[in-house]
Amino acid sequence: MPALKPFDALALWRDVLVERVSGDAPDLSERQMAILLTVYMKPPPHTVRGLAAQLGISKPAVTRALDRLGQHDFTRRKRDESDRRNVLVQRTVTGSNFVSELGELIGRIAAAIQ
Repeated sequence: MPALKPFDALALWRDVLVERVSGDAPDLSERQMAILLTVYMKPPPHTVRGLAAQLGISKPAVTRALDRLGQHDFTRRKRDESDRRNVLVQRTVTGSNFVSELGELIGRIAAAIQ
């Protein structure tokens, strides 16, 4: 697939955002979305410490975002039994469905732009 021109890329992003805010899905911040997509698109295990390092943000910022994602059952946290200092971030069925639907939405809108 050829790269989108800058204006077309922005149009895609805008159209996705408009579709999302007009629907029933929860509004997520860019940070929350970045963490969610990292958890679902990169192989596990995921830890608060690891996510903070990958995204270049603080552990408290990751924790706050995970609190919000947990409220929507998109992620779950669990203490790592092999190293109790670590908190593992786990995927959920609800989160998997959300990410899949988001991917399908982006695909539909991108196809319409092409």
